[in-house]
Amino acid sequence: MTTPEPAATATAAVSAPPPGRAVRAWRTARSSRTALIGLAIIAVHVLIALLAPLLTSWDPIANDSARALLGPSWSHWAGTDQYGRDVLARVLYGGRYALGVSVAATAVTVVLGTVVGCAAALRGGWFDDVLGRVLDAVLSVPSILALLVIVTALGTGPLVIVLAIAVVYVPQVVRGAALAVVPHDYVTAARARGESTWTVLRREVLPNITDVVCVEFAMRASWVVLLISSLSFLGFGADPPTPDWGLMVAENRTAITVVPMASLAPIVALATLVVGLNLAADGLSKAWGVDRIREGL
Repeated sequence: MTTPEPAATATAAVSAPPPGRAVRAWRTARSSRTALIGLAIIAVHVLIALLAPLLTSWDPIANDSARALLGPSWSHWAGTDQYGRDVLARVLYGGRYALGVSVAATAVTVVLGTVVGCAAALRGGWFDDVLGRVLDAVLSVPSILALLVIVTALGTGPLVIVLAIAVVYVPQVVRGAALAVVPHDYVTAARARGESTWTVLRREVLPNITDVVCVEFAMRASWVVLLISSLSFLGFGADPPTPDWGLMVAENRTAITVVPMASLAPIVALATLVVGLNLAADGLSKAWGVDRIREGL
């Protein structure tokens, strides 16, 4: 067996392609213990929501008056609520609504905010000024109040909630990140070549603010989860008997001294998900060097 020549080894090392942007970002994220813990908590919630039918045999919406207000037992590990529904089953299935609606609402919000914010940063002038005033007007209204007005007028379906949150939570942070990229030479050169605003945005701006967008997504998701649960608690979110954490707290708060797990279990589930999202956002922002204070996160 022959050993490779030093020159050949050096040539192979030089010719090896560098890792892609996604690989480098993941390697950097792995260096943050906070980010890993947060992502692990989120992954656990996603797995539980997907595997809910395998984790419990109880129907989360089936009423059984003979089993109402039972304490924890081998049959019902977290007891039952006032309608005789298994609390653990409703908590497990409740993650589906919380994650599904929250992820959809956050994705629409961040995508819309990214496109609009970057377009405003690239075009500048009157467009940027008008957009800034509109966003200031939207943000001057408390989020929960604006959402209550929208869902009262249009209904409480998941689609309405997603669109309402997108209107209320369109982020401004991406505009600030785009403003830091626009003066660079590669953006100036692309604009000098006559490329369209969309082409410059897609090829030059977005690849250089991906880290900010990811951190923004994680942070906004934690706010959206709490906001959707608050709407359900107030009766403007999920419709009964949908298994939803905010709705569970609202339905069982009057019986908290009898079956405390019916209220505490969804609160714990909601709290751990929000903590996981916050840890992921904090860890990623530090690992990727995203200054949340300066960028407005």
